[in-house]
Amino acid sequence: MGGDGPYDVVVGTGVLGELPGFLGGKVTTVAVVHAEGLPEIARPVCGVLERAGYAAHALPVPDGEAAKRVEVLAGLWSRFARLGMTRGDAIVGVGGGATTDLAGFAAASWLRGVPVVHVPTTLLGMVDAAVGGKTGIDIAEGKNLVGAFHPPAGVLCDLTALVTMPREDYISGLAEVIKAGFIADPKILELVEADPQGAASPDGPHTRELVERAIQVKADVVGADLKESGLREILNYGHTLAHAIEKTEEYRFRHGYAVAIGMVYAAELARLAGRLHPDIVGRHRSVLSAVGLPTSYGADGWPRLRAAMRLDKKARGARLRFVVLDGLAEPSRLEGPDEALLRRAYDAITH
Repeated sequence: MGGDGPYDVVVGTGVLGELPGFLGGKVTTVAVVHAEGLPEIARPVCGVLERAGYAAHALPVPDGEAAKRVEVLAGLWSRFARLGMTRGDAIVGVGGGATTDLAGFAAASWLRGVPVVHVPTTLLGMVDAAVGGKTGIDIAEGKNLVGAFHPPAGVLCDLTALVTMPREDYISGLAEVIKAGFIADPKILELVEADPQGAASPDGPHTRELVERAIQVKADVVGADLKESGLREILNYGHTLAHAIEKTEEYRFRHGYAVAIGMVYAAELARLAGRLHPDIVGRHRSVLSAVGLPTSYGADGWPRLRAAMRLDKKARGARLRFVVLDGLAEPSRLEGPDEALLRRAYDAITH
């Protein structure tokens, strides 16, 4: 991964042994922040660290989005203090995207910044959350509104962790993989379309290639724009509506499902604005639905979703900004679309 602080992203099977190499010899204490439902993964992480001479401490946090709360973060700060953690120590985040988001922000904020290594255990975590240096927590008013840019010292993606994932969660992660295909690497779409059943399974023949291609897209974008000043916004394709769905659903709606719906909405918005060919809009629906992702949302949801979108991070004042496509792998922005256009695009995705 390039940018101001380059780091390695290792993808493979049985790669946990490379973890100590990311920490270096000066670190003594390592806080292993892990989803409480993953003790079977946290234990070997601690074991690898202890055999390498580190004092490893397992710190469980709630599973899923429930981890990204102010009180959970404050609890970690207190535990770091009790461990006597200094700037010479480090944090390892083990779990899905919510866990690595939390662990990353805890690392960014503790003593104004300590090293963090991510060990994502979900497809979404591997291709999106753990890579890129964006960290954050949620507040009642919206998702990821409090956070920091804090690149990790490294990321270890052990593909064996994907085999035990619930099918719905794995498919949810595919939304971010497919997003990378639409904004930058159409080969991803071709691989999914050639074998949708295989793409929807961690045992599929192209799993490693899909993961590596999605990570490469993110690496290329983040390397050119670490702090989301311009180009990096394209990684938010589909996310404006997606984050609004998640907020109105009180974060009980899978992120990837929301992103899938959000991409179809963005595609319809671009079509209605005269910027995207209808065939590409249709391809959104076909490739997403082929792997089991949703492409529509409830007809009565618009007033609540529109209100939630006002807090989107890409908004400038009262003007909404959408990442859209002008063509396949041709992302651009649509600024301040009128309300009638927004509503027509929503009507096109309702069921």
